[in-house]
Amino acid sequence: MEEAMMQQKKIAVVIGGGNGIGAATVKVMAGRGWRVVAADIDADAARAVASEQADCMGIALDVTDAEAMTEAASRIEAELGPVSALVVSSGAFQESLPPHRMTDDAWSRVMQVNLDGTWQANRIFGTRMAERGAGSIVNIASVTGLFSSPLVAYGTSKAAVIGLTRNLSGEWGRSGVRVNSVSPGVTLVERILKHRRQGTRYYGGDFDTHAAMGRSVEPVEVAEAVEFLASDRASAITGIDLPVDCGWLTAAPWEMFGGCRPAVNAEAAK
Repeated sequence: MEEAMMQQKKIAVVIGGGNGIGAATVKVMAGRGWRVVAADIDADAARAVASEQADCMGIALDVTDAEAMTEAASRIEAELGPVSALVVSSGAFQESLPPHRMTDDAWSRVMQVNLDGTWQANRIFGTRMAERGAGSIVNIASVTGLFSSPLVAYGTSKAAVIGLTRNLSGEWGRSGVRVNSVSPGVTLVERILKHRRQGTRYYGGDFDTHAAMGRSVEPVEVAEAVEFLASDRASAITGIDLPVDCGWLTAAPWEMFGGCRPAVNAEAAK
């Protein structure tokens, strides 16, 4: 009976599942009954995350290696069955540098991981889904892909991910494959928390004050949005980008008026 139930579980692959938003997504999806494969260039981290969940596995995967990704897709489907959901959460970041200080190598690395890697993952897993007539893909983009910022490579790569998502949703919609993206705002992953513990400001800004809700995003909040879009609960949704940003995009125009005002509580309103 237990073996039959395991076989009935839908299979999800989370690329970048060893840390940050990817790790949170593995945990949320496993908790919702998915059989999850956590794939990460840091194999130990992927296996550690997977070991904490029921019926999960962790594997090594370099998102920039298309051949390795093709082999991984074949092995996963041979051992576990068809992949119903793909989440691409791998990412390369950059320092806040003016363009003349960004090297070609730094630019290329961001594009290889964030854009090319996302494309290859979507192509390799999505083609298999389209051939079967069912599947869901969720790409992790960023609010920096939706407005101007000093992160010229990172923001450009994430804007391209949003465009790729929309294009593939049109390409594969008639084949039963949904493709969406989620754009997190500042999310309290380890590299952000490290700066907070040290009393320093990541990229020199106080992120919380620039969000309508006055705070940053928790990784699990992004993961919940990802799992929803991947699931059948979002069966009529494709081609969208969903910001999960505590109101960063909402609050941005308020800066010219002095920023968002504090809420008026019931006592002050009397």
